[in-house]
Amino acid sequence: MVSRSPMGSVKRQAKMTENSYDPHGDIDLENRRRRLLFRAWHRGIKELDLIFGNFVEANVKNFDETDCAWFESLFEEQDHEILQWVTSGEGVPEKFQGNMMSRLQKLDFMVLKAK
Repeated sequence: MVSRSPMGSVKRQAKMTENSYDPHGDIDLENRRRRLLFRAWHRGIKELDLIFGNFVEANVKNFDETDCAWFESLFEEQDHEILQWVTSGEGVPEKFQGNMMSRLQKLDFMVLKAK
């Protein structure tokens, strides 16, 4: 891939592919867990903040590398689609089906506080 800088020089860039790019590769497990917790509470849709924030907060200390990778991948999807998958259970892509999605869909981890 070729790109031009503002000054007109040409730079060669490696083409990123799904298999070669891992933005989480250099981060240790504890920092991945911390980042997941932050991202879970800051989705952009309040409903997902409550769902993910409560779920991750309740379970993050038990997440292994695979669990972290699953959430990191899920968090790259569109919020409105994730909300539909979790609340209705319809149209969940195969890569997100399984135990973790089933646990999310139960919503039994939610702690609602009235003001």
